[in-house]
Amino acid sequence: MVRTPLTPEERERGEQLGRLLRAARGERSMTAVAAQAGISAETLRKIETGRAPTPAFFTVAALAAALGLSMDELVGRCARVPA
Repeated sequence: MVRTPLTPEERERGEQLGRLLRAARGERSMTAVAAQAGISAETLRKIETGRAPTPAFFTVAALAAALGLSMDELVGRCARVPA
């Protein structure tokens, strides 16, 4: 199956999500947050660095819960990507 290439806006939204998650993680280790969310540290690393710009919904939901963020907050902040 061939995936449609992401638009620059989609890539920027993914990078914004990664920055938000990294900031919310603060001093907590990547391994600890990933374990709490039920994902691998490598998956979290890819999301935080923008290498996985379109993570699955349930992955984002699990990370939001682990970090004490609301999905509404994440959506709102990622929708306002600077031009």
